[in-house]
Amino acid sequence: MEQQREFKFKYWNKNPSITFLQNYINDITNLNSKNFIPIQDRIAIFDFDGTIYGELAPIYAEWWMFKCRVLDDKNFNGDKEINDIANMVKIAGENREIPDNLEVLHAKQNPRAYEGMTLKEFENYTNNFISRQVIGFKGMTYKEAFYLPMVEIIKYLQEKKFKIYINSGSDRFFCRIVIDGVINIPKENIIGTEILLEGKYQNGKDGLFYNYSKNEEVIRTGILLAKNIKSNKVSQIERIIGKKPVLSFGNSEGDKSMANYITNNNKYLSAAFMLIADDNIREYGNIDKAQKKKDIWEKEGFIVISMKNDFKTIYKESVKKI
Repeated sequence: MEQQREFKFKYWNKNPSITFLQNYINDITNLNSKNFIPIQDRIAIFDFDGTIYGELAPIYAEWWMFKCRVLDDKNFNGDKEINDIANMVKIAGENREIPDNLEVLHAKQNPRAYEGMTLKEFENYTNNFISRQVIGFKGMTYKEAFYLPMVEIIKYLQEKKFKIYINSGSDRFFCRIVIDGVINIPKENIIGTEILLEGKYQNGKDGLFYNYSKNEEVIRTGILLAKNIKSNKVSQIERIIGKKPVLSFGNSEGDKSMANYITNNNKYLSAAFMLIADDNIREYGNIDKAQKKKDIWEKEGFIVISMKNDFKTIYKESVKKI
């Protein structure tokens, strides 16, 4: 076995999910084990919203920023189409219920809310938003709304020489900004929904026929390239990583494709973990919905992480649900 210090988990109860992961790591880092995985092939991939970061306050943070941009920002003048979708997001957040079609509708409109911004302007706008207090909680900003136990898992895997990737349904640049300074991974390891970028003076001209100039900046367009959910997550892994990870962490049907891909025909011993939001005391979990997910995912061979039972704490101790 590799020479390693014992990792002390601060935020986990000693329950089956964390025990399974520890046993798995002890096995695949043991040189004498048939399941040994070389360091260069130790790759773990994590979903973002609802897996390592809060998504119920009151809805995906990226979606709530979109709502605030379209409906509350006096500098933004949207048309009826984008305003209607922002209002749908507002209602979904207030009710904590997302209509089936809203994911696609939001994905198409979200790029339009920041069209023409340089990447630095978008970074500044996002940083300003995530400095706000999270709706539904006291003592926490959107920048701080990470699940401490899951951040700890990432640190644990990094100690075991794993390369970590984030594979999110949220905008790639939004995720990079929120994660910066919290999780120590390179920006290129953050995968997300893709929008078209172009030069400031390109004006929609095809990049095949346009040369970027010395004094130009990259700007965001209003064009969606790909919403990074379900099978698109698999495509992105192949395109960007070029290797099949051995560990997957998700929390939704949008992550099941990723989990199936990683655990099917993998040349190494692999595992997929699925987190359920079953804590309605410290979080806004839905116990009935979480139980249904648990039953389905356990039958499919995934390892279920219970926020209620497995997490000693979810956010920092001073955070209170209100």
